Amino acid sequence: MTIAVTGTSGHLGRLVVESLLARGAAPADVVALARSAAKVGDLAARGVVVREADYDQPETLAPALDGVDVLVLVSGSAVGQRVRQHGAVIDAAKGAGVGRVVYTSAPHADTSPLVLAPEHKATEELLAASGLSTTVLRNGWYTENYLPDVQRARETGELVASVGEGRVASASRADYAEAAAVVALDAHRDGSHDGAVHELSGDVAWDFDELARTATEVLGRPVTYRRVTSDDHRELLLAAGLDEGTAGFVVALDGDTREGLLAETSGDLARLIGRPTTPLAEGLRRALDA
Repeated sequence: MTIAVTGTSGHLGRLVVESLLARGAAPADVVALARSAAKVGDLAARGVVVREADYDQPETLAPALDGVDVLVLVSGSAVGQRVRQHGAVIDAAKGAGVGRVVYTSAPHADTSPLVLAPEHKATEELLAASGLSTTVLRNGWYTENYLPDVQRARETGELVASVGEGRVASASRADYAEAAAVVALDAHRDGSHDGAVHELSGDVAWDFDELARTATEVLGRPVTYRRVTSDDHRELLLAAGLDEGTAGFVVALDGDTREGLLAETSGDLARLIGRPTTPLAEGLRRALDA
């Protein structure tokens, strides 16, 4: 039985492969899919099967999925292109006879007004229509998403955001990657999680005052949280050099946080991985060290 993982030259895909190996998968039973095989050459040196697979080159996908039993489809990073890209992978998986697709989605993708949800909802609908066996992992926010903010705070002493009192139940990428590995291995062994949808998040929902206190701790310098309105935030981002689209996207995400869309603590992630999720301070320290 073979487990393939897409996007293994990226952060999450690479960590899924590492988690599979750490949990006992034989390297020869793991297929690392990447746009450039050279970028994951070290995995090949460890016995992992490496194949080229580019979301934007559908002709690479069917050969890459040949003989694959379980596919971990790590969602693409190109906002606005994901439905097309994911659809190409799903079509190739169906044609190759893949037994199960494990997809990394977004919180409550089918009902949430979260700005990132629509592409994930559409992908989940493609999976449902494909006839493939599926497991959907609706990943919450990654602690590492806040690394740029903390790095800026090292220089400025401030976290500037328009999230208000909103909370975030973040966990580390490694936590989410381990959950994907657990589900893929369970599917590989006994077919469990068939048709399941898991809402995954960290154990603790923190606010930005706590993020500032944690940044103070890990940076060793005072950091405060400066609340701004959405309009003021947009102007600050534009003044910092962001284009209109990117600034609007960042402000929309802060609005989603303000509305509590990232605050759910279901406990599903900890249950899947069999341990508490990584605390905020530990996750930020690891990200800064990396």
